[in-house]
Amino acid sequence: MKLGKTNFAMMLASAVTAVSMMATPVVAETELVLSSWLPPRHTIVVNAIKPWARQVSEVTDGRVKVRILAAPAGAPPAHYDMAADGIADITYGLHSFTTDDRFLGSRIGQFSFLAEDAVSGSRAFWDVYTGQLNAEEEHEGVKLLGLFLHGPGMLNNGTRKIEQPSDLDGLKIRTPGGYIADLMGDLGATTVFMSSGEVFEQLSRGIIDGVAFPPDGVTSFKLTDYLSHSMTIPGGFYNTSWFFVMNEGKWDEISPEDQAAIDAISGPVFADAVGAAWDASDIESIEEITEAGIEIHEASPAMVDAIKQAAAAREAEWAEAVAATGADGVAALKAFRAQTGVEY
Repeated sequence: MKLGKTNFAMMLASAVTAVSMMATPVVAETELVLSSWLPPRHTIVVNAIKPWARQVSEVTDGRVKVRILAAPAGAPPAHYDMAADGIADITYGLHSFTTDDRFLGSRIGQFSFLAEDAVSGSRAFWDVYTGQLNAEEEHEGVKLLGLFLHGPGMLNNGTRKIEQPSDLDGLKIRTPGGYIADLMGDLGATTVFMSSGEVFEQLSRGIIDGVAFPPDGVTSFKLTDYLSHSMTIPGGFYNTSWFFVMNEGKWDEISPEDQAAIDAISGPVFADAVGAAWDASDIESIEEITEAGIEIHEASPAMVDAIKQAAAAREAEWAEAVAATGADGVAALKAFRAQTGVEY
């Protein structure tokens, strides 16, 4: 059977169109801009944020893509409001960086004696904060993608071993604000607020004597040359609560199908991923800290008792405050520690 010139031309055009469609890359319907302020090689960026961004593209078949900025769009404490105001589509940060009480419930993730690892702590934080407290209401104006904690916090200093509260007298200790700032003051230290990226300069110049950080923070921010002692307690001397959020208007632009796909890799799944990344980094960091000659020691019974006494007062104060919102802080803390297995 012979094909006429017209039919042959039509078939050729169809074939060319089909090949062209196969060769054309999928163009994202929605591009989300993520502002990241931690060092680009930080374990959370490399092993949690970037993998999640790649997964977003995968689970939405390329319809939604995340572009991580090479430099942050603002200072770390501004990142929540940057997402709420649409300056960036997605951000992460510490609840304690804000100076108001909008994240009152999040303080549950900052207390002492919470968890022995970041996975159990992060999962409990997500479950309890979203389940028994007011996480959704407190994160007004954004889509809540994730909540997480770092590993058990330590008290690190380059002056002396802390064996009793009086050893803290006169020491200037960097904190990220929130509960740990209050606790350090209760125990007799002078607290200095600053973001993580400022610590190296302040510590190396002797402006501060120490820093509240987990093991990962000590090595990620290259502090080993300026520290001599790191004090630990069961369940962590303190912790920090983190948010991972998206601008609400941008979230509403995404189709329900793709929203469901993104939800499936966020929330508790993301908490597990961040926790695992932090735990792995903490293990490596402890080895590096030890090799640097820094003494890692568990808090003495006198210090543990002093911390428990101060912590109990701060927890009671917080529970009374959240009661005004209709939440039971005492029950929430009990549920948190039951999930992580920490006795207190």
